[in-house]
Amino acid sequence: MRMKGAEVLLRCLKEEGVEVIFGYPGGAVLPIYDALYSSEVKHVLVRHEQGAAHAADAYARVSGKVGVCLATSGPGATNLVTGIATAYMDSVPLVAFTGQVATHLIGRDAFQEADITGITLPITKHNYLVKRSEDLVRIIKEAFYIARTNRPGPVVVDLPRDIMEREMEFNGYPEEVNLRGYRVLKSCNMGQVLLAVEAIRQAERPVIYAGGGVISSGASEVLQELAIKMKIPVATTLMGIGCFPETHYLSLGMLGMHGTRYANYAVSESDLIIAVGVRFDDRVTGKITSFAPHAKVIHIDIDAAEIGKNFGVDIPIVGDVKQVLEEIVPRLEPREKFSEWHRVIDRWKEEFPLTYSESREPGRIKPQYVVEQIYYATQGNAIITTEVGQNQMWASQFYKFTRPRTFITSGGLGTMGFGLPAAIGAKIARPDMTVIDIAGDGSIQMNIQELCTAVEQRLPIVICILNNQYLGMVRQWQELFFGGRYSYTDISLQPDFVKLAEAYGAIGMRVKEAQDVAPALREAFSVTDRPVVIDFWVEREANVFPMVPPGESLYNMLGGEE
Repeated sequence: MRMKGAEVLLRCLKEEGVEVIFGYPGGAVLPIYDALYSSEVKHVLVRHEQGAAHAADAYARVSGKVGVCLATSGPGATNLVTGIATAYMDSVPLVAFTGQVATHLIGRDAFQEADITGITLPITKHNYLVKRSEDLVRIIKEAFYIARTNRPGPVVVDLPRDIMEREMEFNGYPEEVNLRGYRVLKSCNMGQVLLAVEAIRQAERPVIYAGGGVISSGASEVLQELAIKMKIPVATTLMGIGCFPETHYLSLGMLGMHGTRYANYAVSESDLIIAVGVRFDDRVTGKITSFAPHAKVIHIDIDAAEIGKNFGVDIPIVGDVKQVLEEIVPRLEPREKFSEWHRVIDRWKEEFPLTYSESREPGRIKPQYVVEQIYYATQGNAIITTEVGQNQMWASQFYKFTRPRTFITSGGLGTMGFGLPAAIGAKIARPDMTVIDIAGDGSIQMNIQELCTAVEQRLPIVICILNNQYLGMVRQWQELFFGGRYSYTDISLQPDFVKLAEAYGAIGMRVKEAQDVAPALREAFSVTDRPVVIDFWVEREANVFPMVPPGESLYNMLGGEE
């Protein structure tokens, strides 16, 4: 069957089960947009290409499918770069299609030409420039395969305009992929598994340190089985939040720079760390030489390159997290009684809970209180996206997540402007779920134009801005480590977020008193046909505590009640 390249592309996407593309049109991708006009694939028109990448990223995190975004050549493609890097750092399966100038113009500085495969080489799992029509179908098949298998990640496919316009023979979509040098890991070293089993049996003060790899491999249930069967406390990374219910007795919450004191103490005093789907990020370990100094360490990860990269381990196991845990758990006999180790942790939890005081500023609310009220209003039955900064940390500390794929945040790259387009992608992936973006007043302004996208799509997402009129996390560091010299972090001059929301066609609300928080949330959740922006005026100089100063050991935490 003869078809234009653009039609073949959409046919392949349908074969991959792609239901939605987040994109922005331009000259180089007009043949694709012309084909989309009569396609069954839904297209969401964002207002900036970065928003398209973040929305596709969040769609993938929430749905477990591959997210897809589309941009034109040159500046359209380069505007995707931050979103692609965000997905790369957080191991999210994403395929980004970019337009390219016609093949005979490549390398001639043609209008809107950019070497997007060269630019994205360090931030993609793989990328392609399609140079021949006959390679198009194979490349699309490989792109989706690479994005979703082993450690997931983004793949870029650059599509020259003439290949999208040219007619070609379409002989069907291949069922299998044969990639030289790329092998999907289907087993693990059983000798290492048995060593891990014996180490778990003998441990007296074990801690599970769980990361985003648990969620991406679908291993949350078997991880819970391991923890409950062996009565092992569980601390998570930021990316691992939701893989173990934070309402469970064995939950330690998040560890690391802004983790709970009891999680950091438990890791520091443990005799066995079971690190699952993590990468020993510096925000978790702090001073690497003092991280878990008394512990034997088991590290399970799909990516062999992660094992030993940041931290030496005793029992490395390369494999899919779910498959490895399914080998380990049946080989263990249940631990019947809670031990002295649990009593020590209970004492830490009692002495050092996450807490905060009432606001000292009239007309200002504690940001932690707002997050708590969001949790009480939803009872944990919501998807929370965040921007980046203090808002992100308060969300991770004071909202109790009980299920995977419900906390969507930029962990690795720390991308300001992530939360709002992520909320759009999340809501499209799960229209049945309440979706809330917990935002800062600085970060929300990075991609606030996507309010228009949400209005156009009639998405009832709720954007809760914790407005302290500062770039809050940077200001906190300036307060603690730069003598209180607030160099260019005061953003008191800002738009009226209520009027701005209304200008986009959304609903805007402002809340300055604690007693008005819960009623405002109830009102916002009753809206079903458009986004709601709530501008919460929070205490200007509230800080996120506890805090491990950069480069310090986990034992050296600052702050208590804030």
